[in-house]
Amino acid sequence: MTEQPSQSFTADRVRLRDALDALPAYKPGKPAPAVEGLTSYKISSNENPYPPLPSVQAAVARAAEEFNRYPDMGAAALLAGIAEHCGVESENVAVGTGSVGLLQQLVQITCEPGDEVVHAWRSFEAYPIVIGLAGARSVQVPLDAAARHDLPAMLEAITERTRLVVVCTPNNPTGPSVHTDELRDFLAQVPPEVLVVLDEAYLEFNRDEAAPDALAMVREFANTVVLRTFSKAYGLAGLRVGYAIGTPRVAEALRKAAVPFGVSQLAQDAVLASFEAGDELAERVEHLVAERTRVVEALLEQGWEIPETQANFVWLPLGDRAMEFAALAAEGGLVVRPFDGEGVRVTIGEDEANTRFLDLCARFRGQAT
Repeated sequence: MTEQPSQSFTADRVRLRDALDALPAYKPGKPAPAVEGLTSYKISSNENPYPPLPSVQAAVARAAEEFNRYPDMGAAALLAGIAEHCGVESENVAVGTGSVGLLQQLVQITCEPGDEVVHAWRSFEAYPIVIGLAGARSVQVPLDAAARHDLPAMLEAITERTRLVVVCTPNNPTGPSVHTDELRDFLAQVPPEVLVVLDEAYLEFNRDEAAPDALAMVREFANTVVLRTFSKAYGLAGLRVGYAIGTPRVAEALRKAAVPFGVSQLAQDAVLASFEAGDELAERVEHLVAERTRVVEALLEQGWEIPETQANFVWLPLGDRAMEFAALAAEGGLVVRPFDGEGVRVTIGEDEANTRFLDLCARFRGQAT
C-alpha cells in the first residue's frame, strides 16, 4: 500500500492534566559519540558492558520463536524462580517492567492526588516523574555532606499526607549504601501505615559490610518492600524486568496494578536462564567491582574528593563544571551522565573505557588546579 505524502496535523485542543507541566523530563544516556581514530564508549546509563551470556541468548532465541503469542501474564515460573532464589514464597513476589515500573505501581497503589512521597535528593531522577504522574507530591530531602541518605531528616519530613518513602541503596547517582543500624532505627519510627521502599537496583555490586539485609527488614517490618532489577548486574536492561518482595497483600496489590502482559516471555525466560548461569554472572560482577576499585583508587590518588560508591558507577561532584567535563569526555569518545550544576555520574564499563576516563580525569584536574 502506497502512503500518501505527509501532511501537518491540525492543532488540537485536547485537555491534558496540569500535572504534566510540572514534570521534569527523564534524560536517558546518549549513544556513544563517534570520534575518528577512537573506539567510543557509552558509560552513562549504568549498563553492564558485557554481552548476554550464550545460555541466556539461547533461551531468548527459543522464546522469540513464539512471540506471536502473549507471555504468561501471571509469570508463574518467573515468580517461583525468584522466590526460590530469594528464599521467600511466590506470594511475596511481584514482577514488572524494571524496578522503575514497579515503583510506578507502588505509587499507584498507595497514593491519592495530593498525597506525599518522601525520598532523598539527589537520587534516581525518575522518582519525581512517577510521583507527579500519580498526582502526588515529591518531598525531596537533601543528601548529607557525604552524599548519603539523611535518614533522620527523612523521618522528620513524614507527615499525615505521606504514603510512601523511598530509600535508594546504594544511592543513584552518588553511590553510598545505607547501613543496617541506621535503617532499622529509621524503620522502627516510620508510621506502620506508611510503606517504605528499599530500592536495591545495584544490590549485586554492594560490598559494604554494614549494608542491610533488605529481605530481613521486610520480614521484621511489614510496611517495607524491596525493589530489585535484572537490568544492571544481570545485563538484561533491554528486556525490562524487575521484581518486588513484600508482604502477600502488597505483592498482590502490585500484581493488580501491573500492565497486563507487561513482562515479555523473552524477559521471563532470560531471567530463569540467568539464575542457571549464576556462577558466570558472578564472575562478571566481581570483575566490575575490581574495576570500580581500580577507578576509585586512581581518582583518590589524583586528588579527587568523591563519595564512597557501592554501585557500578562513580560520582564526580563537579558543580558548575559538570557540563564542561561531559563535553570534554564526548570529545574523547566517552559519553557520561552530567547533572547540570551538580556533578557527573560515570558507569564502570569496559576496561579500556575506564582507563580512558581516568586519563580524562587527570587532565581535567590538571586544568582545574
